[in-house]
Amino acid sequence: MLYRSRRLEALLGGSLDTVSYSDLAALVGNLEAGESEELDYKRELSASGDAQKTELAKDVAAFANHVGGVLLIGMAEADGLPSRVMDTDLSDAHLRHLHQVIARHTTPTVRVQMRPVPNPDPAAQGKGILLIAVPPSPHAPHAVTAVASTVREALVYPRRGATKTDWLTETEVATAYQRRFSAAADRSRRTASVERELLMALPESNMPHLIVSLVPEIPGDMIINREAYRTIQAELLNTRLIGDDQDLFAGVRIGSRRYTADGGDPGGLFYSQADFHSDGSGCCAVRFAVHTSTTDLQDFFWAEPDTVVWLLMSALQVLGTHARERAGATGTAVVRATLVAAPHHAPAGPAQPNLHPLLPFRLDMLAPTGRRVPLSTQSCDHADSEAVAFLDDLVDQGPGLVQTTSLLADELVQAFGLAEAEPVTHDGQLRPDAWSPQLRPGVTQWAQSHGVGLLTG
Repeated sequence: MLYRSRRLEALLGGSLDTVSYSDLAALVGNLEAGESEELDYKRELSASGDAQKTELAKDVAAFANHVGGVLLIGMAEADGLPSRVMDTDLSDAHLRHLHQVIARHTTPTVRVQMRPVPNPDPAAQGKGILLIAVPPSPHAPHAVTAVASTVREALVYPRRGATKTDWLTETEVATAYQRRFSAAADRSRRTASVERELLMALPESNMPHLIVSLVPEIPGDMIINREAYRTIQAELLNTRLIGDDQDLFAGVRIGSRRYTADGGDPGGLFYSQADFHSDGSGCCAVRFAVHTSTTDLQDFFWAEPDTVVWLLMSALQVLGTHARERAGATGTAVVRATLVAAPHHAPAGPAQPNLHPLLPFRLDMLAPTGRRVPLSTQSCDHADSEAVAFLDDLVDQGPGLVQTTSLLADELVQAFGLAEAEPVTHDGQLRPDAWSPQLRPGVTQWAQSHGVGLLTG
């Protein structure tokens, strides 16, 4: 789920992802299960009339504008305590309707996740309890589109307080907007900071690198101690690139509020290094093998586009997993990808090394005959791209990960004169024909096992 609460998990005996119908039914009469700033009960939620639609929008926006929370639909309450299970409609059509209401009546749209918990009784087929989880939003304040008597529609800003909803004053709304813009600036600074720290720690190199950074919009809090280190060390040493059976890292060490992992040959063709920060931020740099060619008496390095896409997609999954699974970050994250001819070409990179050769960098293809097929219209020393991605998409390795990769990769390759990164598509599919024979089998198998479509022809 997008939202996590230690209090609710303790109350329910587990996470919102795993709680059962009997767990929820056991809340009835529990004095510790009263409504709170992060928990609300609704006997039913048809959201059919204007007033009911506005009420649903108000409830989710109020949670998003505060610390997040959960609506339990299908549970009657008396004086704030759950008093009786009143199974609600769990049909796909009803859930789609609720999503549409939230999208129509909140601005910006509140991100929610709905989890139906069916009644196991066969006689109650299609009925049960509905969880609507709302994480605290980095895009607050969220307004509700409410019908007013003097104008066609008006925007009002709810916020959950204790067991009821308050309304933000004009001053509070202005303050919330200021915090939103400040938070965006803070994330940009944080992204630049984690990238700069890693770049300055890399071994000297004159080879092309892909650098991928991630900063969650709602930071997490990873514990660093001896026990946690042993667990995370084992996880990182078992990290692999997508569709590959080789370990990405060979060593893990503790740094200031972070773990640092590295692998490969610091002076060779392939080397990787990554920082995994306690707030869920991270940065991964990969030096990858390239070819050398000469045109018009000019030597240059070149790599195939699918290599860049493969490394980018893998790095996004590795960093997203750290943010969500180790640091407990939720929601969305700012992700940045940078492709450089050598680390010193990055804006925050180290000084130019005393190494030779320092060659221009291109993206081209390798034909089956072993000859280079020109693709780039120009070389490029530095290309970057940035996007906002849902952590769940990056971690779950489905079409959402491919979509994010496509968005970032297109901007990278356009700096070389290519219109798009052909190995992936904006709708989250792979083009097998655009992958080299070396990478195609592994990524194709990965795609088939993660519900990612394959375009043929």
